[in-house]
Amino acid sequence: MTTTTAAPSRRYDDDLPAGHHPSKLSRTLVWTGLVLFLIYSIAPVWFLVVSATKNQRDLYTTNGLWFAEFHLFDNVRDLFTYNDSIFLRWMANTLLYGVAGTVGMTVVCVACGYALAMYQFRGRGILMGCIIASFLIPGALLTIPSFLLYTRMHIVDTPWAIIVPHFFSAFSVYLAKVYAEGAIPPELLEAARVDGAGEYRAFVTIGARLMTTGSATIFLLGFVGSWNSFFGPLVFLRGEQKWTVMLGLYSWLNIKVDQSVDLTGLVIVGAIVSLIPIVALMLAMQRYWRSGITLGSLK
Repeated sequence: MTTTTAAPSRRYDDDLPAGHHPSKLSRTLVWTGLVLFLIYSIAPVWFLVVSATKNQRDLYTTNGLWFAEFHLFDNVRDLFTYNDSIFLRWMANTLLYGVAGTVGMTVVCVACGYALAMYQFRGRGILMGCIIASFLIPGALLTIPSFLLYTRMHIVDTPWAIIVPHFFSAFSVYLAKVYAEGAIPPELLEAARVDGAGEYRAFVTIGARLMTTGSATIFLLGFVGSWNSFFGPLVFLRGEQKWTVMLGLYSWLNIKVDQSVDLTGLVIVGAIVSLIPIVALMLAMQRYWRSGITLGSLK
């Protein structure tokens, strides 16, 4: 009769060289820092959630970090019905600007990044230098030239003034180039050319498919940036019927109190509701990152 003994469990630091095991003090400091960072990250969201459930009186008279009487559904109804449901209009505008601009930006930037990574041509290094140097230019410096250009194009105070500029992002081009260099084997493209595939077909059938994870990342970052954009709509849009969510909530925050509704409470509830599309998009696009990791493990 033989007996077997279970192998002792191994800790994450068992494979470290002798004398390099982290001390108890260092582990304590690391965990303390992580907990503090977690509290710092969650505290604003917790404040919004708690405040969104309060009525006007409790919002100013009770503890800001704990619940009082539950009025969330009443607050949401007031948000959606105030000023002829203008908040829903702002949500629809922001969704339109975000989806249209980000889809165009993803297509343009992925194609540019693919070309910079896969082709050798004269001036390629200078072009990459210009793209990287453009990171150093603050967007506010381009406001006046952009406004003059859009005025000559007659697109000021139209959705095109928000959608078209979002097509172009130097950082997204650089991100697509770096991802294409690591995700697309040049030998695969050469094999496609030998089989008679043209450059456009090779990009669509091979390059774009292998860059799915990078494209999803570019789309997500671009959509979040478009959804949270404030300065562009503030400068290029006039009537409130064309505003975005962030600009509309800012206008309410300046007014603060109307004759019948406390707009500070509406701003808090609106901030919570405006987070829902971003969270939903993040959850929906998780499969692209999982598939990208699996694809990388099979190479």
